[in-house]
Amino acid sequence: MAAETKPKRSLINWLRSYTGQKYTTTILFLLIPLVLLILFTVIPAFNMGVYSFQERDQLGVNPEWVGFENYIRLFTDDSYLKTFANSIYYFFGSFIQLALALFVATLLCSKIKFANIFKGVLFFPYMMNGVAVSLIFRRFFQKGDGITNTEGTLNSIIEMFGGEAVKWLSDGNIVNFCLVFASIWRYIGFDIIMFIGAIQSISPDIYEAADLDGANAWQRFRYIIFPSIRPIVALQLILAIKGSASVFEIPYIITGGRNGTSTFVIKTIETAFQYQKIGLASAMAIVLLAIILIITAIQKIFFKERK
Repeated sequence: MAAETKPKRSLINWLRSYTGQKYTTTILFLLIPLVLLILFTVIPAFNMGVYSFQERDQLGVNPEWVGFENYIRLFTDDSYLKTFANSIYYFFGSFIQLALALFVATLLCSKIKFANIFKGVLFFPYMMNGVAVSLIFRRFFQKGDGITNTEGTLNSIIEMFGGEAVKWLSDGNIVNFCLVFASIWRYIGFDIIMFIGAIQSISPDIYEAADLDGANAWQRFRYIIFPSIRPIVALQLILAIKGSASVFEIPYIITGGRNGTSTFVIKTIETAFQYQKIGLASAMAIVLLAIILIITAIQKIFFKERK
């Protein structure tokens, strides 16, 4: 009997010890987040992977296994490939956005007047609701549905100076550039604030040493600022490119995905809820996830910390 009760006493003593209490507290704090993560992320993601190999509707009635047929269709159907091409506009726009944000943040961290006011003004668009921003830019480019007319704030300004109105949201050659401009205006404030915080964390002693060595503004940026904020630049680049691959609200609200502005996410939602092809939509979601993971891995390698 004594041999049987000894492990129980040992376990109780361990639980009462500092190490036991530390592990018990950690497990209890992590239990609820882990359960929620598994319930609402891991299981749905696993089911989505299974659905991507099936042909099924929204209710999952009589699902049929089709293997890789959904994935083959994504890379052979022109209607789906065009949505990949539209992401390229936002991809290059993300680099422009980061370059402008880094430039503006560097200026605002220098000794200029009203720097705090400029920070607030530039960050304000990011605080606005994405739907509100989209509606503002739809009215800015064209009135009403934004497609069938040339009225709008920008055209009014152009006509006031004797120019001709432009169908900004109807011309397939320029409409995506307009949407990218709206996206940059919407998100650049967040990048600026992140860069400002990183730049201000650099020790002033480093700047003083650079000034004593006669470094100019470009040399200070190249050899002090950029190397010091390199991890933040990498993080913002990952977030920006991830966002460029999953753009939704701005093109969906401004143009509804018409005139060659449909993105991969818009096409996914249409496939799932309008055409009720859940299997194909799940395959699209898996492909989007793979693209984001690959881009993230490449950037991690490129921005690998130097010892």
